[in-house]
Parts: sequence; C-alpha cells; structure tokens
Amino acid sequence: MLPRESAKDLGRHVEFGQLYDLLLPGDSSSLIQRRRALLIVSRGRLVAGLFAALTPLWIPVDLIVFPWRLAAYFSILRIFAALAFVALVVAFRSAGSMASAHRMLALLLLVPTVFFLISQPLLAEFDIRGQLGQTIAAGYAFLPFVMLAGLSMFPIAAIEGAALSVPLIAAYLTMMFHGYHVMPFESHLGALWLLFLLSVVATLSGMSQLHFLQQWIIQDAHDSLTKAYTRRIGEELLDVQFELSCRSNSPLSLAFVDLDNFKQINDRYGHEEGDAALRQAGLALRGILRRGDVLVRWGGEEFLIILPGTGLPGLQIALQRLQRAGLGRRPDGSALTASLGGAERIDDGCGNWAELIEKADRRMYAAKQAGKNRIVLADERAHSVASAEETP
Repeated sequence: MLPRESAKDLGRHVEFGQLYDLLLPGDSSSLIQRRRALLIVSRGRLVAGLFAALTPLWIPVDLIVFPWRLAAYFSILRIFAALAFVALVVAFRSAGSMASAHRMLALLLLVPTVFFLISQPLLAEFDIRGQLGQTIAAGYAFLPFVMLAGLSMFPIAAIEGAALSVPLIAAYLTMMFHGYHVMPFESHLGALWLLFLLSVVATLSGMSQLHFLQQWIIQDAHDSLTKAYTRRIGEELLDVQFELSCRSNSPLSLAFVDLDNFKQINDRYGHEEGDAALRQAGLALRGILRRGDVLVRWGGEEFLIILPGTGLPGLQIALQRLQRAGLGRRPDGSALTASLGGAERIDDGCGNWAELIEKADRRMYAAKQAGKNRIVLADERAHSVASAEETP
C-alpha cells in the first residue's frame, strides 16, 4: 500500500495520523515501513554480532566463580547462544518488510530469554559460596532488564513495545513463582516493578525514534516547491510497488508528464514565474491522484505518476481528466499544458521498473513530436484530448 502522507499534506490530520502510527504502525506508509525495517534489521544484526563475540568471553569468569559442573553447563549454554546470534547475523542480511524485521527482533530477544529460563533453575540447584559467586549469580537474574533496555535502540510503536516486553516479564514471573532465584522473594517484587517501568521507558524511547524517523523521511522525501516526492524517494517507492505488483500479479501503471515549452517561461519571465508554474502543475497533478497514487518530481519540469492496481484504461481516464482540468496558466494567460506518456507493467511486458519508465518516457517524447498536449499510451499511437481551453 502506498504512503498515507501524500493524502495528508494538505490537511490538519497529519499530526493525528503520525500519532496513530506511533501507536499502531501497520497503516503507515510503505516508505516508512521499509526504512524502519532496514534500520531494525541493521541494528539487530549489530547487536547479534556483538553478543556473538561477547557471550563466550564470559566463560572464564564462570569457571572461576562457580562449581566446575555448573560452569560447564554455562559454558555449553553460552556456546549455543553465541552460535544462535551468529545464525541471526547470517540469516538477516537484508530486509524488505516489517515482517522480517519483527522476526529479527523476536528471535534476538528469544535467545537471551531461553538462556535466562535455563540458567535460573541451574543456579538454584547448586550451592554457590563466596561473595563474588553470589554476586555474579544474582546478576543473571537481571538479564531481562538488559534485554528490555535494548529495545530502546529500535524504532518501534507502542503496540510493538508491549508485545516484545510481555514475554520478558512473563519469563521473570515464571522464575519468581517457581522459586528459581538466588535473591529474596521480596527483592524480586521490587525488581518486577522496576522491570515494568523499564519496559515503558524503553517503549517510549523506541516511539521517539520512530517519530524522528517519520519526520526525517517526510521532510527528506518531498520536493519543497511542488510537494511531490523527490526522484530518489520515487525510485525507492517504485521499486517497492513493482515488487508488490509482480508478487500479486496486479497491474501497475506509470505516467510520464513533461510540461510543454517550459523553458520559454524561464527565459521570458524569469525563474520566479517558472517556479509558480511548477507549483500550479504540482497542485493540479496531486488533484487527480487517488489515495494510493504517488506523484514524483522526476527532474526539472518532468513528473512521474505511479498508479498501483491500475491498468491502461484507468490510466487513460486519469490522464484525460488531468487534461480537462488543466495544469494552470502560463504568465501570458495561456493554458499550461503537458505531453503525457504512459505504460503498464503487464500489458507492456516490463521485467523491471526501469523498463516501465523507459517505455513511458519514450511515449512522452512521441507525444511531443505529435504536437504536444497529447497522451500516448502505446507505441506508434497517440490519443489527442481537447485541452482545457477547448473543453466546453
């Protein structure tokens, strides 16, 4: 699904929408979801790599402070944990969806949770003597605290923070009520309250990161003049939509829009008038978009319209509607027009989004050569539609 921000740019619902995304992120834009997934997996791999290296390094400490049999159990446990972390680093080399990011986070927390659930009964079985040994043993009880604190590293929503925190708190409760602990029960009651507070703070920190990511993407993604997406972001969105279209075998249409005789505006009236014309064109183009469509400023006076789930007939209707509505006025009062070329993934047999753009671009040039202010949706065929001036 495509970015919700594009439908909110003109409304006062932006703040509410962003707040909603901080609570339940499932409806946020595909761009934000993809960037968030990449960031979560990247940080998750970093954490997994560090733990893979650090976990075995504690084995000598266990051998020194614990009975040899207990230390041997812990050594085996640590080796398996380190291997599990290595497996995470290898398995999640890339991420294109939040589903894979959620799996990474869940598995990253699962490894130390299993370690905690196994280590506590082991510690309860042995008589650990000496102040140092008891201190180290007590430290194992605080492993869930470390894991919860680690959640603050990731851009997560409130519901995600709650879902990830509950298993850790449940694991701690399991150890408490089964008597597998080396500290007094009363101490664990206070620790449980602290664990709950830490989960709230870690979730709020993750939400803060998510909000920052949303703001950064929104500001970085849009062209300040036309409010369309920038070319760099447009390429990323097009990559996502092309992949979704192939996966679901659904149509994906593309329109290349080039303003006619735009250079004359800059040459005769100056760049301020040229900017004003671009703003008018951007507003008109956004006016024909549906909720799922995306407008990209491809460069200069060129725009790209991405229409997921739309075939060539639907694309033609949208472009004809654009021509009838018009793109605004030139400084001399005449109509601002554009040459339009379109392509569709299935009908045109495009194997990648670059081919789709190339076909739409070539047809746009065909529209230019046919006299401008034309729509060309197929090779060697032009569809002329009355301009705004000629429409009764």
